[in-house]
Amino acid sequence: MYDIKALYEATTVDEAVSLRQEHPEAVIIAGGSDVLIKIREGKLAGRELISIYGIDSIRGVSMEHDGTLRIGSLTSFSHIVSSPLIREHIAVLGEAAGMVGGPQIRAIGTIGGNTCNGVTSADTASTLLAWDAVIELAGAEGVRHVPIESFYLGAGRADIHSDEIQTGILIRREAYEGFSGHYIKYGMRNAMEIATAGCSVNVKLSPDGNNIERLRIAFGVAAPVPIRAHKTESQWTGKPADDETAEGIACSVLDDVKPRDSWRASRDMRLHLCSEMAKRAFLEAVRRNKERRV
Repeated sequence: MYDIKALYEATTVDEAVSLRQEHPEAVIIAGGSDVLIKIREGKLAGRELISIYGIDSIRGVSMEHDGTLRIGSLTSFSHIVSSPLIREHIAVLGEAAGMVGGPQIRAIGTIGGNTCNGVTSADTASTLLAWDAVIELAGAEGVRHVPIESFYLGAGRADIHSDEIQTGILIRREAYEGFSGHYIKYGMRNAMEIATAGCSVNVKLSPDGNNIERLRIAFGVAAPVPIRAHKTESQWTGKPADDETAEGIACSVLDDVKPRDSWRASRDMRLHLCSEMAKRAFLEAVRRNKERRV
């Protein structure tokens, strides 16, 4: 049974913001794939809930007039996997979304919930980080935009004010145009598994396809929050897009990550995973980028 004190349902963003102001201690629920489990476990027992699942205006994938991809926060993982816009412009996000849980979870779980949880193991979190995504939040004072790297404040904590809800995730044209990417998730099983480590790499090559023009590397479960490997990105931008660079990236990312020991894996194992996944994801991203040019 689920111990719920009260359930309030919003059908518009304005209604949701008003409910947040009236019930500041209430928990936001969308698909419920995480919240309902916590209630059943007793972690959120007896709490008020504000359901935003009925706000259709923040569901779906679209492109704005300036080429920005908008992913509504209530968009399910299944919808992201099948979206033609995602497949055309940022296919790796669809691939990452396809690794979340099983078919039932992907059908009901939302990308907004996956990011607002603030967990470092979220499959879409590191991928969105590698796309320089921007989080859109609506509150009593209007709309606020937060770069996703600043959105994560700590383990399980995100930059959401008490009167706000997340309404969308934006990926600007300059962040995806000319890029190709690859995401690797490591787990003990091939399905229904929380990531032991994850790595997403995006590359944009020079006009001749030989050198790295832009490089973005993001990790999950390599620190308390999803992180970017900024030192490595700076070090290898402009270098040849070849196997030697891949080996160099594999070494240098070890200075960017800060994994810990846990029952899933030791720190040393995660360091090895980060190194190897960065190398493999980089090489595959390069291969895909060159393939698109043919």
